[in-house]
Amino acid sequence: MLVNKKTALITGGASGIGKKTVIHLAEKGFQIAINYRNSKDKAISLATHLKECYGVNCVTVQGDVASQTDCTRIVSETLSAYETIDVLIHNAGPYIHERKKMTDYSFEEWNYLLNGNLTSVYYLSKLIIPRMRKQKWGRIITLGYDRVESSPGWMYRSAFAAAKTGLASLTRTIAMEEAENGITANMVSPGDITNEWKEKDIKESWKAKAAGQMTGREGTGEDIARVIGFLIDEKSDFITGSIIPVTGGMDVLGKAFK
Repeated sequence: MLVNKKTALITGGASGIGKKTVIHLAEKGFQIAINYRNSKDKAISLATHLKECYGVNCVTVQGDVASQTDCTRIVSETLSAYETIDVLIHNAGPYIHERKKMTDYSFEEWNYLLNGNLTSVYYLSKLIIPRMRKQKWGRIITLGYDRVESSPGWMYRSAFAAAKTGLASLTRTIAMEEAENGITANMVSPGDITNEWKEKDIKESWKAKAAGQMTGREGTGEDIARVIGFLIDEKSDFITGSIIPVTGGMDVLGKAFK
């Protein structure tokens, strides 16, 4: 396998879609920095697996992306291990599963969701983009949700939806501002991928058919990881400012309203 000298920082990379993305990038030869908040054992285990199976350099970096101080430390520790951060994947983002109307959110919950899903991208991008500019190359990936680019309302998910729709605009703004520097910024919007399938492969999904899905199978973490892998490729430099749904054709918000 050819060794890719580029370094990718993946937030929330110890489990779920983040983990599948980490593995996919390791297969491509990227050096990896796995950020985690609480999943220390999972992060260390994954890093060990990547080194043994793919021979890539891999470090783990603890930190809560909702915290400016932690974001500064995440970048600092990553750059103490690697010379650059070429790819930044904003996968981490707090989410409250309880169905709450806007007025039922506490001030603390609201601020945490906005900071973790939107402001965190500002924190990390502000620290990393100047380095990407110097090398005239960079890839930034954010994660959204179905139809996020149209700013739809999402009942009981007001804070999360407000943060992600703002993030869609921010992603496109970064793409416009940094195009001259060889930096692309794109958003990937996963469909209704359940926890059970976030760390599974497409082949597993083919075997376990799902009658409720338009494609006849469940969406997996690998589906998202493969799109991310395509967007950060050297030859994907003409794709920037895009918001790409990976939903299996399902109307995810329509399903949520039922």
